[in-house]
Amino acid sequence: MNTPANTYPETRSVASAPGLNDFVELTKPRLSMMSVATAVLGYYAAGPQVSLTTFIGLIFGTSLAAFGAAALNQWWEREADARMDRTAARPLASGKLSASSALIFGLGISFAGVWALWEFTGFWPAALAALTILLYVLAYTPLKMKTPLATEMGAIPGALPPLIGWTAAGAGFSAMGWALFAVLFAWQIPHFMAISWNFRDDYKKAGFEMLAVRDKSGKRVARNALIWSVILVGVSFYPIVESNVGWFLGICACLLGSCMLITSVQFLWGKERDLAARQLFFVTLFYLPLYLVALIVDQFLV
Repeated sequence: MNTPANTYPETRSVASAPGLNDFVELTKPRLSMMSVATAVLGYYAAGPQVSLTTFIGLIFGTSLAAFGAAALNQWWEREADARMDRTAARPLASGKLSASSALIFGLGISFAGVWALWEFTGFWPAALAALTILLYVLAYTPLKMKTPLATEMGAIPGALPPLIGWTAAGAGFSAMGWALFAVLFAWQIPHFMAISWNFRDDYKKAGFEMLAVRDKSGKRVARNALIWSVILVGVSFYPIVESNVGWFLGICACLLGSCMLITSVQFLWGKERDLAARQLFFVTLFYLPLYLVALIVDQFLV
């Protein structure tokens, strides 16, 4: 990318005294730990005879892989981050870290994470983690500058962690594992539609081709959120056809799905679209962990 040398503060050749906190922030710990949590819930949802070695290896490897993907994403987007108010203080965008140190760090912990998964959980969890990193960094990240379809592309690596946990439990690529993938994939679209609408001005300044940037009225954004909320509610009931899942998940899926649909409808047809987007965002935050916990708890109630 050809840009003036004085346009972005992160392009300085020398970063000032990076500290541990700068590298921690580079890993987007809160977002990354959500991936780890869904991998762990995917592991328990398979109902395995828990192996401490496998379980610790899953947490350790998935954590490193998620941290590495986040660091590489920030390395790639350092110039765009410098243009957005909410990301301008990030270590690379602000010049606290050099691009080379962030790249080496991101690659190193990504490889370490994949290796740990291969060593302690097996080939398929490691392969899925490697695929997650590659899709997130080499497909989703550059596509954000080119097309709104980047959101759907980004939902693929975002939906793989539960499948990593599922295969680590020895359950293979069963229909139930793919159902977890489908739930997480569908959940991400309304979640991100809400985020992107609230931060549409920032995304525009960064040059991201988000739907929220192109859609001035927000109707297409809200319609997309509603469509995928309906799909989410539909796929969330699939595990109920499984013999080891029953009434508790059904009740929770009904309640959580109703909240998703109500707030999505308000996002599309309500008068206060900004407020409705924030409400939908918070509903999505609660939906996913509560649904996955209900899936696990249900197994003990049969």
